[in-house]
Amino acid sequence: MPAPVDLLIKRLSPHAALPEYHSALAAGLDLAACLDGADNHPGIVLEPITRGGIPVLVPCGFAMALPEGFEAQVRPRSGMASKHGITMPNTPGTIDADYRGEVRVPLINLGREPYTVKHGTRIAQMVIARVEHARISETTDLEATARGTGGFGSTGGL
Repeated sequence: MPAPVDLLIKRLSPHAALPEYHSALAAGLDLAACLDGADNHPGIVLEPITRGGIPVLVPCGFAMALPEGFEAQVRPRSGMASKHGITMPNTPGTIDADYRGEVRVPLINLGREPYTVKHGTRIAQMVIARVEHARISETTDLEATARGTGGFGSTGGL
């Protein structure tokens, strides 16, 4: 297994939970909601999209610094999605290595009932991944392939 990546975390709230792996081989660090007033906060209600619910940015109460050449991919938690319909409207979300603001997670309710995010609720997972930068070269011709310009569904794998 490669050496771990150094992830520097700055708490922006004394109530913030640090990202944490919840099993020995977990790919993602769990992210928890950090709400003003902590345990006394009534929570953030996510209304179902069918009832006019919109995405809500849920704060995590910390900022971080990734090393150059890495990103953090923020992904929905499968349990929240399968049990309650809570997911992210953009997934995975990318946190770039030069971002230093608060980590916040956009959540949306695709379920049928309102869902309340309480302080400390594990709302997403964050996977640290290597990033390669491409060298851009303009050309007037591209090498032909069997697929060619076939787009969505063109390989028959619907």
